[in-house]
Amino acid sequence: MSPFVDALRQIDGWSSTHAAVVVTGDREAQHGDVEWTFAWASVTKLATSVAMLVAAEEGLVDLDEPAGPAGSTFRHLLAHASGLPFEPGPPISSPGRRRIYSNYGFDVAADLVAERSEMPFADYFHAVWSGTSMVLIGSAGSGVSGTIADLAALARELQAPRRVAAETLAEATAVQFAGLDGVLPGFGRQTPNDWGLGFELRDGKSPHWTGAHNAPSTFGHFGRSGTFLWVDPEAGIALGCLTDLAFGDWAAEAWPRLSDAVLAA
Repeated sequence: MSPFVDALRQIDGWSSTHAAVVVTGDREAQHGDVEWTFAWASVTKLATSVAMLVAAEEGLVDLDEPAGPAGSTFRHLLAHASGLPFEPGPPISSPGRRRIYSNYGFDVAADLVAERSEMPFADYFHAVWSGTSMVLIGSAGSGVSGTIADLAALARELQAPRRVAAETLAEATAVQFAGLDGVLPGFGRQTPNDWGLGFELRDGKSPHWTGAHNAPSTFGHFGRSGTFLWVDPEAGIALGCLTDLAFGDWAAEAWPRLSDAVLAA
């Protein structure tokens, strides 16, 4: 029996109708509604970031080319540093000045990939993630749905990349525009609020949705549909969870507890 099974059973006490959880790494385990297709909400950004990094490696876009509002680059868009607001609208800050979480910025980046690839971004995304059952409909920041097996495929890609070069992923999971302050949705102002290229970085943030024992190098994302995925390179494991219970105070308590139990196992 996997050492993670008891920890993963915590989700049975949550008030979601459907939930599934998976650990990937040297030892793997899953539990819950493994056949259910879930809306990923902002966990989408982890999968679309991989697609956009593939586009950069293919030369369709350059991370440092102008994109978005004046003074912004493609890198700014992926790092939530372009100054664009959460939803479509004019900039609310100069690029590189504040960390402003922006779904809109991801859609702007996706539009550029679509233009250069001469296909809808959803088609490009599906080509990158061929072999999975992930579906992207609508926003590049929040429109993916898929099963826990799909989330496991994403986790494995972030642990041992095959679609992108390891060097590209290493850059994407390093701090971009260091020292920027900002609000981490649901957890308040963080100083600094460090991000990579589409990946939120654990660093020393407090409070946080990962566990107290997650390494500072942990990276990932969570979503308002009660979903999350983190990768802890020091522990050598990833933990992903999909639910149909909207993010709220329950998650701020349950997710760190689950994360620490998995790390302890």
